[in-house]
Amino acid sequence: AVEATDYAFNRNDVVKGTVVQYDNGGCIVDIGAKASAFLPTAEASLIMNQGDDIEDLINVDEERNFQIISEEDENGQLLVSVRRIQYREAWDTVIAKNAEDGVFEATVVGVNRGGAICLVDGLRAFLPGSHLTGQLPTEDLIGQTLPLKFLEVNQEANKLVVSNRRAVVEEQMSDLSRGDIITGIVKALKPYGAFVEVGGMSGLLHISQISYDRIDDLEKVLQPGTQVKCMIIDHDKVNGRIALSTKTLEPEPGDMLRDPKRVFEMAEETAARYHERMEAERKAREEAAKDIVLGLGDSLDDLTSSSDDDSEGSDPLADVSDNLDSLLS
Repeated sequence: AVEATDYAFNRNDVVKGTVVQYDNGGCIVDIGAKASAFLPTAEASLIMNQGDDIEDLINVDEERNFQIISEEDENGQLLVSVRRIQYREAWDTVIAKNAEDGVFEATVVGVNRGGAICLVDGLRAFLPGSHLTGQLPTEDLIGQTLPLKFLEVNQEANKLVVSNRRAVVEEQMSDLSRGDIITGIVKALKPYGAFVEVGGMSGLLHISQISYDRIDDLEKVLQPGTQVKCMIIDHDKVNGRIALSTKTLEPEPGDMLRDPKRVFEMAEETAARYHERMEAERKAREEAAKDIVLGLGDSLDDLTSSSDDDSEGSDPLADVSDNLDSLLS
């Protein structure tokens, strides 16, 4: 048992106590006061499964910290809580995770019309349906563990919002590089190009990157729902955006307009040739730059040599000095 102390036993104080016995709807806790404290089952743990009893949540003779959540009743008894201590600790953990901005996992415990509810370190977080990747917020989602990232963390408002799409995009983006060939589905057409879905990401296939030939009517080349192969020509890993190209995959300029099937079938082969050409051009630029630098070096040497030759002759100020001497003499 906890030895009697001079605790003030104010509401919200955290004190050490020992579970003495189970009682109706909770358990008796010795905190060293003149009367034992009572821990209701609802305050025994932050995480409780349906049907859990007090015996499932805390053990007799267990010593731990408890938070006082009431004033003394007429018998001098206090109500205490474990859940509220765990709640604060959970928020501390969540705030630290949010500062790291990393990907974490959480289990879906419920769904509603707007999305899903996930349990993050014991706290309930809302996952909007628009931030789910590859599935809808149906009952089938309950029990699944999903990779997530935080969208909003507000302890004062007791508000947590998470995104599955952002986590998936970040994981996929870490594996993507410029020049990679990816397969996606055309989701929408705009006057300036097509949006292609690649996993949970949306990539822009700009109209200028579809073919080397001019495109007058984009709908004659691509339609929503069409599967395409594209080359990644740029990416923004922070915001999960990628820029795509099919013209770099054309075996012959204009093939995307005449025979897109051939473009996709030969994508890897054409991409390999494209990379070889780009590498050759890079090396040529490096050689040209090197030649320019070497040429400048030779020119500087010539100028230095010429200057040295002049200095080895007569002093250019000697005549001036002689004339001054004659005038002064």
